[in-house]
Amino acid sequence: MDHDAFWVWDHPKNGSSLTQFWCYYKFLSLPPSSSTRIFFCMSFISSHNPLFLCLKVERGLTKVRNRIMGMEGEGQWQFHPERMVKEICYSALLIVLCTVIILCQKLWLRPRRIRSVLQKQGISGPTPSFPFGNISEMQRIHHEPPESANAFDKWFYSIFPYFHTWKQQYGPVYMYSTGTKQHLYLENPEVIKDMNLHTSLDLGRPSYLTKVLKPMLGSGILRVNGLEWSFQRNLIGPEFFLSKIKNMVDLMEESAMGIIGKWEGRIAENEDGIVEIVIEEDMKILIADIISKACFGTSYAQGTQIFKMLATMQSTLSKPSILFGFLNLRYFPTKENKDMWKLQKEVEKLISKVIHDRQVENKNGVNENQKDLLQTLLDREANAANGNSNGKGSFKLGKHENNQLIIDICKNIYFAGSESSALAVSWTLLLLALHPDWQQRVRAEIVEIFGNTLPLSINDMDKLRKLKALTMVIQESLRLYGPAVTASRELFADLKLGELTLPKGINVWMFLPALHRDPNNWGPDALEFKPERFAGGVAAACKYPQCYIPFGLGSRICLGQNLSMIEVKVVLSLLLANFYFNPSPNYEHCPVYKMLLVPKYGIKLLVSKVHKTEA
Repeated sequence: MDHDAFWVWDHPKNGSSLTQFWCYYKFLSLPPSSSTRIFFCMSFISSHNPLFLCLKVERGLTKVRNRIMGMEGEGQWQFHPERMVKEICYSALLIVLCTVIILCQKLWLRPRRIRSVLQKQGISGPTPSFPFGNISEMQRIHHEPPESANAFDKWFYSIFPYFHTWKQQYGPVYMYSTGTKQHLYLENPEVIKDMNLHTSLDLGRPSYLTKVLKPMLGSGILRVNGLEWSFQRNLIGPEFFLSKIKNMVDLMEESAMGIIGKWEGRIAENEDGIVEIVIEEDMKILIADIISKACFGTSYAQGTQIFKMLATMQSTLSKPSILFGFLNLRYFPTKENKDMWKLQKEVEKLISKVIHDRQVENKNGVNENQKDLLQTLLDREANAANGNSNGKGSFKLGKHENNQLIIDICKNIYFAGSESSALAVSWTLLLLALHPDWQQRVRAEIVEIFGNTLPLSINDMDKLRKLKALTMVIQESLRLYGPAVTASRELFADLKLGELTLPKGINVWMFLPALHRDPNNWGPDALEFKPERFAGGVAAACKYPQCYIPFGLGSRICLGQNLSMIEVKVVLSLLLANFYFNPSPNYEHCPVYKMLLVPKYGIKLLVSKVHKTEA
């Protein structure tokens, strides 16, 4: 062994923390497999043991070094390999011991503490096994033959079948484990009511879930918690006030007329005047076009690649293993992860171009009066750069961080703003096709309020508010087929919710298809499509209105719910005024989970033209 490679110099003025390796060049020149280089690496890692660094035991490190090296003179040291081997063994043993303690804390002690708190309150659940909790049982139940998966009244049993199985065994409130994560399944109205009223930052999105979603959502509002979430809500919340949304109705109507023209062309090509259309595909294009125009001043055509890439990422991130905290390899360079990272970079590059194009337009004085979401973000950033940032929703980061934040916010709006509304329209059209009496009732209401001529103009917010039958249908559709499948919260502090005292670290889950079909809340006809239940509003529709949460709950309720409701109203009004909808014999009812509730085989409807007096 080349002992010269280990000579080090430690100047007294620099203190013991600054150690200079004069042999660094010689070290790099050594073959990677040489015993000298390997020994050097081991000693370096040993002397920078994370345990020592975390505990800041500088004196301890000095003593270790003193034992390893004999002092030859002031500021000089000589290496002793025998002592080095001994210290490496001690250090390795300490690292192993520390690792075991940390794993015991994460896998045993902390879960045991959380479960103990819940058990004392009478909450039970499936018995977890060490170290992976109930994962094996969840996988077994998930792969069992589904119970009437395509039936209209029982399809939701097949999405997360263990929820239903355990509810039958342990009741509407139970706990389960996925290893390091402890979960509480909840259908208790009083607890949900308190969660709805809770406004502190101690309730947020599950942290393990937000980490997994980072490639798709970045550090946007759908993913972050705490003060960062509060900042973004104050920043973009005012853009979704009704006073601003009413100015977007013209854009909604313009985009809808494009789809109407497309469908009319397809119908005209068929002799019988009937065409089968996969509804949700065109609805995604339509709603995406509305969001692109209303929020970013572009069109769907310009953002096509962004929407397609986000849809691909959505499909990848929809696995149950990700949703419920199973072991995953998100940090490993697997093919799936590499594809995800590539999509992330490409999406951010495309959004950066949208932002850059707007900045160029601003410099050239183009569209000076345009005040959409993107312009608001750029104005806030410019104010911060000029030192004028103050109050809520003001940028306070550096230029690079601000640019990335704008990109992340845009990614969140592109995803959430288009997908959920498109699915809401699609599921509502399916229900109206299956219930022609309600379809005709809504169409008659539209004709009564907006007139019997085509093209129909509905850019009147006051008239939109008068569409009572349509509003009831939308609310019932969101109850039965709301785009959101789950609502989840992690407790960042011990909280008293309802009659339960919940410990910090627990992840609370609500399965919305089951919650919205609970006969104890909605009555014996909970599985049936009955929009009339909402004739007196949500408060009169059920026993516990706080359990109707299609847009989320509490302070984290969807910012864009007003925009989404008006989008759905405008689009449905125009489509129902122009077309009849009937179920296709090729339609197979199989809703599945892809981060949202989507039709596995598409919503296929037979569409024909409504003939009225042309304007």
